[in-house]
Amino acid sequence: MNAKQFRAVMDRVFEMMSTDPEMGPKLRDAETPQRFEFPDLDLVVNVTYNEDGEQNLRWEWTDDVDWEPDVQMTMDSDVANRYFQGKENIAMAIARRRIKTSGNVKKALALIPITKPVYAHYREMLENEYPHLVE
Repeated sequence: MNAKQFRAVMDRVFEMMSTDPEMGPKLRDAETPQRFEFPDLDLVVNVTYNEDGEQNLRWEWTDDVDWEPDVQMTMDSDVANRYFQGKENIAMAIARRRIKTSGNVKKALALIPITKPVYAHYREMLENEYPHLVE
């Protein structure tokens, strides 16, 4: 997957989580700004809660943002792709150094149960639009 396609797919994932009536408000209320780095594609995205507007989250594909992340995670794009399909256990990936973390990791791990419903939506999107990414 190239950087342009990965970014398009991740934008859809963030949109799904942000607008979902269950996940969105819980993620907003968790107030956990995060920075994700994908070194294999030379991409960075910063995600935070949105205090006003229809979206519960906001994200920027840059480090030039007006918020500080509570947690930083670095992983290759294939790890992120497996995670959103429910095929990558975050705790194991951290232990095996497939994901490198810093900051308040405990706070970020608390978000995992909230985001689990996105796995099925993500897999469905891949099967319909990006079948080559299905694991």
